[in-house]
Amino acid sequence: MTTYAFQHVRVADGLGRTLPRATVIVKGERIAAVGHAGQLAAPRGAVRIDGRGLTLLPGLMDCHVHLCLGGDADVVQTVQQDDPALTLLKAVRYARRTVEAGFTTVRDVGFRDHSIFQLKLAIESGLLPGPRIAAAGRVICMTHGHASFIGQEADGPDAVVAAVRAQLDAGAEVIKFIASGGVLTPGTSPDSAQMTPEELSAGMTAARRAGCRVAAHAHSAQGMKNAIRAGAHSIEHATLMDEEAASLMKTHGAVMVPTLSALATTASCGLAGGVPETAVAKAKAMVTRHKRSFKMARRAGIAIAMGTDAGTPFNFHGENAQELERMVALGMTPMDALVAATSAAARLIGIGDRVGTIEAGKLADLVLVRGNPLSRITLLQDRKRIVGVMQAGKWVSGPLAASVNR
Repeated sequence: MTTYAFQHVRVADGLGRTLPRATVIVKGERIAAVGHAGQLAAPRGAVRIDGRGLTLLPGLMDCHVHLCLGGDADVVQTVQQDDPALTLLKAVRYARRTVEAGFTTVRDVGFRDHSIFQLKLAIESGLLPGPRIAAAGRVICMTHGHASFIGQEADGPDAVVAAVRAQLDAGAEVIKFIASGGVLTPGTSPDSAQMTPEELSAGMTAARRAGCRVAAHAHSAQGMKNAIRAGAHSIEHATLMDEEAASLMKTHGAVMVPTLSALATTASCGLAGGVPETAVAKAKAMVTRHKRSFKMARRAGIAIAMGTDAGTPFNFHGENAQELERMVALGMTPMDALVAATSAAARLIGIGDRVGTIEAGKLADLVLVRGNPLSRITLLQDRKRIVGVMQAGKWVSGPLAASVNR
């Protein structure tokens, strides 16, 4: 069992606190101790890591990714044309890029089939590098609804409950419902609610009864309200929020996963990048409203967990940290954004007792960065700044990992 001692390192602990000059001891897979430099000695035989000029963060988390999508201009067409085996092979590459960017945990909220659970097991067994994955499997949507290209279509409460059970049987840790139209699916409107309140209530009740987390895709305010009342733990996107939806989210404790990057990249790359015209038009129409919704959520005191919708057009896996910059641009402090990507994300996923903070007893999911992202959050987008990524006490990426594992 290897012991590491990070010495003289700046620590941002994931709870909003900073230790400007600290010592962190990792023994085996867990953090053994955290203290001020000079007050905590490195154990005999520990591998000492000089942290001067470096910042130690909890492993970052992205609560909304699609590892079956690769950021293509027309992701719907790509998924429909690719053989499922090719999709899985691509997902292996995307998972590696993600962990190399410092994201040690992701929540995959929609894959084309159940092979995502095999990728999850392969990473957990050490066969492949990648983030810890909390996976939904296939999303649950109405017939011809948004995301049906990665979804299980179901109409009526009984059929929705059966679809939920199918995802649970396959190994789902979160169930994703489609409560409104979307951007990428032709013929659906983000302004319109999808799935009935009765269908959402039946499905979410079945999921929660099984101890499973529930996420709801919802752009429209009405879709948000239907999902919140039905019992969603999180609202994905929350793009067209109104005051009533914000109040319901706050009252019910629903978390916003804003995915600012998805609309931004689709709108900015647009027709010139080959994105379908209908998707570009919908994205451009909502970008400004999405920013207003994010600010409204902040004013209302709604909990926010970071998510990118990575895999959507030009929203590439491994570039997840761009979302932090977007959140800071809309009023979050860098520390707020880091909390959204660490402890807040861990709570939403349901693993806050294991990861998400730098505290004694937690799993040693850590990212060591050159410089201070609390002063300049964009540092986290520079791969050359990432000195090392540790997952449960093992170095999995970065130059430090290369030297230690040599």
